[in-house]
Amino acid sequence: MEILKVSSKSSPNSVAGAIAGVVRDYGCVEIQAVGAGATNQALKSVAVARGYLAPMGIDLVCIPAFTNIEIDGVDRTAIKLIVEIR
Repeated sequence: MEILKVSSKSSPNSVAGAIAGVVRDYGCVEIQAVGAGATNQALKSVAVARGYLAPMGIDLVCIPAFTNIEIDGVDRTAIKLIVEIR
């Protein structure tokens, strides 16, 4: 599964375009975000991506979960959003 990493400085429209492209190609995508700001941008991106894909008859669902990732040798807890076609 393709993984997109989102930061608090990510543009929701740009991430939404990436989500839409990956979902069209593979049917699902995983988004990872660490922190409140990054999680906010990631969720906005999913909402925008739904708008991009709806005219094509593609409806997205988002499954949230926690995951552990390593950043600079330090274990961190991230929000994982699995986005797939309903």
